Amino acid sequence: MALADLLQPDAIIPALKVNSKKQLLQELAAKAAKLTGVPEREIFDVILQRERLGSTGVGNGIAIPHGKLNSIPAICGLFARLETPVDFEAIDDEPVDLVFLLLAPEGAGADHLKALSRIARVLRDQDLVAKLRATDSATAIYTFLNEDHASNAA
Repeated sequence: MALADLLQPDAIIPALKVNSKKQLLQELAAKAAKLTGVPEREIFDVILQRERLGSTGVGNGIAIPHGKLNSIPAICGLFARLETPVDFEAIDDEPVDLVFLLLAPEGAGADHLKALSRIARVLRDQDLVAKLRATDSATAIYTFLNEDHASNAA
């Protein structure tokens, strides 16, 4: 599964200004609502509910909030690079500045897990992460996320 299957060019926020985890999740929900047509509150509630189970901050300044919704037609993603890192209660206690939101239909099952796995694998690449942190160009971020890993598709 390629990230291009999950992420559209207009689903990149290259320099998001937020002050807290809650504000970050609200901004992601608002952008995702515009992209999917699903009500913002519904998206926010689902990702907040998932965060209450345990932080999706996976370490190294990266978070992968995710959730399943009845009203979404297909798996979709949204990527944000934060201007200033925020506390995300990540497993390494480091603040987060790179966030990949993943939303999936209720019945996505294994495809949701494959997508999460693919995102995590791509974002483990330290060279890619450095490139993502070094630019505030949405086009460059989209290109890095989609082209850098064509050879490692697993």
